[in-house]
Amino acid sequence: QVQLAESGGGLVQAGGSLRLSCAASGRTFSSYGMGWFRQAPGKEREFVARISGSGGSTYYVDSVKGRFTISRDNAKNTVYLQMNSLKPEDTAVYYCAASRFFTYRPDEYDYWGQGTQVTVSS
Repeated sequence: QVQLAESGGGLVQAGGSLRLSCAASGRTFSSYGMGWFRQAPGKEREFVARISGSGGSTYYVDSVKGRFTISRDNAKNTVYLQMNSLKPEDTAVYYCAASRFFTYRPDEYDYWGQGTQVTVSS
């Protein structure tokens, strides 16, 4: 069982930055691939980024490439999402999730956090 808790969301102006954190419980954190997803009002949950258990492999959706960076610190059981050059269209609830696989598919993630709101004003 893995419990996830996101933090770091907030209100920021366009062009600004935020760093999201996701703290995980359990002693097997490094065995899980981790992902960040987001969901805007009236839209489906969207894959944003993923990172392998070791942190050696990452993957991003095209719309955030070059602006967002996913990373992890297995000693702290934490995964991060550094978001730079934020745009109003990045506004959403952001969720972290844990998977036994290195995947972008939400249905292949076993554990989810409660989400943190990110609002980007124009």
